[in-house]
Amino acid sequence: MGTPPQTESRGLGARAANALGWSLVNTAASRFGTLAIGIVLARVLGPQEFGTFAVAVVALLAILAFNDLGVSLAIVRWADEPADIAPTVTSVTVLTSAVLTGLVWVGAPYYATAMGAPAATDPVRWLGMAIFVNGLVATPAALMQREMLQKQRMVVDQVNVWLGAFTSLALALTGWGAMSLAVGRLVGSVVSAVMFVVASPLPYRIGWDRDVARRLLVFGLPLAGASVLVFVIGYLDQLLVGGVLGPVQLGLYVLAFNLASWPVSLFSQPLRGVAPALFARVRESPEVMVSGVSLFVRLLLGVSAPACLVLAAAAGPLVALVYGQEWAGSAPVLAWLAVFALVRILAELCYDLLVVIGSTRLLLLTQLLWVLALAVGAYVAAQSGRVWAVAVAQLVVGLVVVLPLYLWQLHRVDLPVRALGGQVAPVVGASVVGAGVVVVGATTLPSVAALGLAGVVGLVLLAVRRRELVSDWQRLRSLTA
Repeated sequence: MGTPPQTESRGLGARAANALGWSLVNTAASRFGTLAIGIVLARVLGPQEFGTFAVAVVALLAILAFNDLGVSLAIVRWADEPADIAPTVTSVTVLTSAVLTGLVWVGAPYYATAMGAPAATDPVRWLGMAIFVNGLVATPAALMQREMLQKQRMVVDQVNVWLGAFTSLALALTGWGAMSLAVGRLVGSVVSAVMFVVASPLPYRIGWDRDVARRLLVFGLPLAGASVLVFVIGYLDQLLVGGVLGPVQLGLYVLAFNLASWPVSLFSQPLRGVAPALFARVRESPEVMVSGVSLFVRLLLGVSAPACLVLAAAAGPLVALVYGQEWAGSAPVLAWLAVFALVRILAELCYDLLVVIGSTRLLLLTQLLWVLALAVGAYVAAQSGRVWAVAVAQLVVGLVVVLPLYLWQLHRVDLPVRALGGQVAPVVGASVVGAGVVVVGATTLPSVAALGLAGVVGLVLLAVRRRELVSDWQRLRSLTA
């Protein structure tokens, strides 16, 4: 006898809330490690070597976007038991990653030369090996996401981050340059891959079912195409900066991009590790779906809006104090990208909702329009010779093209877009006021005092909404209970 649906869903909200909590801890610890080691490496290597590594990382992320053809996400939203499809998913991801790794090895010299950094050839090739490692364990990672095993995932991710970071630091101090970062990342990936296999909810198996493969590809190929477009959206600006302005300016831009991604990584990525699995199981219940979306949006913006806008306001003092004057060119880029981070957070939530709903074809069209608008805007901005202008182009395209398209699609599937807008407007408005206070302090106070003011303003903004945030968290825990 099958388990009744109401029993299967009992406590789902509590599981999602617990998973989200562990995911937040995991992401915070990972970002802290990345930031701390990044500061040291940026000072040890300087903009030139850091820019060379940035060229390699852009290539890695490009391939990872397409690595599993979108089929591993099918495990997360598969209605039946995932054991039936897991072996076929593994076969697809391993084969695809092996082919892509070979292409990276052959194409590395041409790509590095086109980006104005021939010295990046070897780092690109070494990082390319991480693509194959990623494909090997895509299925265990997806299974852990489906089962909301964020506590176990945290252990794996922390080993990856810290082992890779300390390996890179040790090599950098012995003169390995950009290669130190590439080798460190690969070492962390290999060790964490072994841990993924051990922690997988199902035994690691490779197999093939023609019917399952066909269904997976029908689902995954549009999503893989959308994932490639997601990468292009996220990194087209970096490709243009590297190709038009050179690796040194790319290093400045990437440093700012990494700092601006803190709110995205800290708040949006943990949500994305939990929300799809939760919404996939309640999508047949419109009332629960709408309630869950409302709770996630309020929680997400309640903490991310103050973080993004205060970070933008404190960009100058932050870069000067933490990284030094040789990185001062990153400050105006960071200011614009931090504001754009808020747009990214909203866009990523919309993206995941539309994936769960199954609107992958319309999603692909939206991503394509985003790429076309960004390609024109970012190229024109790069031609101006001002690296910060590329960040402005990202923000303008996000506000004028992307968010309206996503909100229109959510409106089509009867999600309460207008009601959500009314709920988040006060949060954004208060954050803008707080950011204005920080801007005044940044222009009149020493760097240390300005950063202290930014911290105080951010904490005040969170304290004002403390009761609402706690209430929303408790309601999330009781969802579907």
